[in-house]
Amino acid sequence: MKAKPIPDKRYFKIGEVCELAGLKPHVLRYWESEFKELKPPKGRSSHRLYRRQDVEAVLRIKELLYEKRFTIAGAKLALKEASRRPRSDEDSDSQQLRLDFDPNDYKSILRSVLEELKSLRAEIDKNPPKE
Repeated sequence: MKAKPIPDKRYFKIGEVCELAGLKPHVLRYWESEFKELKPPKGRSSHRLYRRQDVEAVLRIKELLYEKRFTIAGAKLALKEASRRPRSDEDSDSQQLRLDFDPNDYKSILRSVLEELKSLRAEIDKNPPKE
């Protein structure tokens, strides 16, 4: 499903970002706690004020997690790698995230995924599903 174009505005409320990205507010709030790239400031009324760069980050994170099926740890690493690379005009025009990794990065990706799985396993062991 194609994302809606981002309107030419300075700030967006959480509901507007949810509509643009096709997400629920609790998902955005959770992503804020997980991704350092996503830290919208709060206005005087303590409401989140997403900037265009925040909306673009939400859309990149959604692509990685939902379309490319990355884990949160893998998405964090992909965003970190993408931020290290200089952007070409082609990248900024298409707003596509290139996901080329150095082979040595796969080890750190796998370690991150393993840590995430261990954490999930520990959580399941503490609170087993009720049948």
